[in-house]
Amino acid sequence: MIGASSIRKEGRAKVMGTACYTDDKFVPDALHGVTVRSQVPRGILKGIQFGEGIPWGEFTIVTAADIPGTNRVASVVHDQPFLVGIGEEITHPEQPVVLLAHPDRRLAEKARKAVTLEVEERPAILDIQASLDLEQVIYGTHNLLKEIRIQKGDPEAVWASAAHVIEGEYHTGAQEQMYLETNAMVAVVEQEAAGLRVTVWGSLQCPYYVHGALKQLFGLPEGQVRVVAMEMGGAFGGKEDYPSVNAGHAALLAWKSGRPVKVVYDREEDLACTTKRHPSRTRLKTAFDAEGHLLALDVDFVLDGGAYATMSPVVLSRGALHSASVYRCPNVKVHARAVATNTPPPGAFRGFGAPQSLFAMERHMDVCARKMGLDAVELRRKNFLRMGDTMATGQVIREDLDLGGLMDRALEEIDYHRKRTTFAAANDSQNPIKRGVGLAVFMHGCGFTGGGESYLASVAGVEGLADGTVSILAASTEMGQGKNTVFAQIVAEALKLPFDMVETAEVDTDRVPNSGPTVASRSTMMVGRILEDAAISFKQALVQQGFLKEPYTADGFREAVAKAVATLGSVKCYGQYHRPPNIAWNDATYQGDAYPTYSWACYAAEVAVDLDTYEVKVEDFVAVQEVGRVVNPTLAAGQIEGGVAQGIGWGLWEEVTMKQGRMINNQMTNYIIPTSADLPQIRVVFLENPHPAGPGGAKGLGELPMDGPAPALINALENALGPLRLDEVPMTPDRLLGRYEEVTHG
Repeated sequence: MIGASSIRKEGRAKVMGTACYTDDKFVPDALHGVTVRSQVPRGILKGIQFGEGIPWGEFTIVTAADIPGTNRVASVVHDQPFLVGIGEEITHPEQPVVLLAHPDRRLAEKARKAVTLEVEERPAILDIQASLDLEQVIYGTHNLLKEIRIQKGDPEAVWASAAHVIEGEYHTGAQEQMYLETNAMVAVVEQEAAGLRVTVWGSLQCPYYVHGALKQLFGLPEGQVRVVAMEMGGAFGGKEDYPSVNAGHAALLAWKSGRPVKVVYDREEDLACTTKRHPSRTRLKTAFDAEGHLLALDVDFVLDGGAYATMSPVVLSRGALHSASVYRCPNVKVHARAVATNTPPPGAFRGFGAPQSLFAMERHMDVCARKMGLDAVELRRKNFLRMGDTMATGQVIREDLDLGGLMDRALEEIDYHRKRTTFAAANDSQNPIKRGVGLAVFMHGCGFTGGGESYLASVAGVEGLADGTVSILAASTEMGQGKNTVFAQIVAEALKLPFDMVETAEVDTDRVPNSGPTVASRSTMMVGRILEDAAISFKQALVQQGFLKEPYTADGFREAVAKAVATLGSVKCYGQYHRPPNIAWNDATYQGDAYPTYSWACYAAEVAVDLDTYEVKVEDFVAVQEVGRVVNPTLAAGQIEGGVAQGIGWGLWEEVTMKQGRMINNQMTNYIIPTSADLPQIRVVFLENPHPAGPGGAKGLGELPMDGPAPALINALENALGPLRLDEVPMTPDRLLGRYEEVTHG
């Protein structure tokens, strides 16, 4: 089964329109919930006024004073309130203050506009530098949500003697996940003999995150909260932590009203108030010898973390750990910070931190090559990590790594060297269309950072059903990436069964164990390996208890399972994550093996720039990667194509426009994402190198394709236009015009 392009498990239901998404779920007698939000970036809430013309007696109204448990969202740091109370501080312009519910959705929307908040405004911090300068202290004592330092060798001892010392500063903007389905939640709260029972159904990536948040919000024990993940129309990290907020709001309204409540955001609200990619600023200082060998690297990496910590510690960690990219360097210093601002908190977004720091490093390598008079390809080649080298944390490369070969394949696929020569000659003409080709080489760590997987101790299992088939028990969610299909392939391979004999159980916390969140390219490699082990143990248990004899056929296995279920009532087998013996990590010092392994890639892009309009067209794109063994080639290629499309959008067009801490282009008419007409054919190449820690040799791949497109594109732009200040994404037409005029008109 592993290596086959098996048909998607949920594909037929989606194509036929029978898949049930959260807003499709019919709940009799349900109310529609809406949220009243603050309108100012910072201030003290003094009062709440309910306007005339609204039958307020028909409404369920919830404020912070009603919350039965802890008014803090359970997350990495418990700092964000579900609702701001009277006398408390408002810290961003989309902060929830009042919840309303009514049977008529239109009347609920009208009522929301009739609520007035009395706020004593205070000075706000709206950008990274103002936060670092402590123009106002808005979080803790120094506006720091998280700070990380990594040290290897002594860069300070190198600068004076180096042949070349080159510095650069790079910026990346926010990016909206723009999933097809907006945030949606349905909640029911019932009074049972044991006490309150809270159940939510929703569009969410991490059911046990939501489960923990609801337990804390209501002060309930484990068994009194149930979370069910519905069919999901995309997420990309945007439904990792925010659904805890949305679920809490729906559940509070259901609890107070005694009726089911549905909360479904429209596109404008979803864009305005939910998490985005963190904006970043990276300052790099590099030292090279006369031949171009990297001697020292100093990284100052800063993220805009918004008003609360949310996922910033995790995003900062990954960005810091990827900041040295794929290069050997004996002396490295990384200072990484996430700072608070009075803007809605960003969160996870595909790649989460790595795209920001990798953009800076891969763009900087092209800048350094130009300034030293070296070829950018060869500068990379002579500095690539190899087996036996150590990374910035001291992690030793233990796998057979051939980044040069990976890069050569990408260069060959896009015909890099010929195009560089041809384009250089053509770009000297008066034709306003200028063409260029560029590349980026990068990696992405598989699974959670450092001790994260050990901390989670994820559990997953398989269950025999009465009809003799096998069901997968895991909390990993299907959001379009193909988890249901890949898990079934892994288990079918382990049991030597046909694909159609394995299905995936509904992700319901009453039924499936905590397999950890569906994030960080961990589902296939981490949870898939646990399922592989569980499936093998399941088969062995059937043999040991006399139900199954080896060798067996599919029909024989079906009969054995059916008999075991009939005899025992329940036949399940669970596995749990165990850290590989050669992995060691120190969370305090950030030293050791940051990830069990990495996926590696080289992406190459060809662009055409029209100097009459400054529009950029991506004419060709090649994505070459090594992600271990590919479980499902069709799904894997789709993951790469989708990630590249998002990376192209981030690099060229997708700009979140903020005014006084609010997103003001929060409609699909003015937040520009690439369509199929804007994208080239994305040519995907896998160079397989099976990894022993993954199921069937597989590694993670979902985050990887987000990391490379932006630097490859901007490097291609420099090849087309010459040495402009191309230090920022998105490089929109107006921004590109400004950079071009800096050179042509001083």
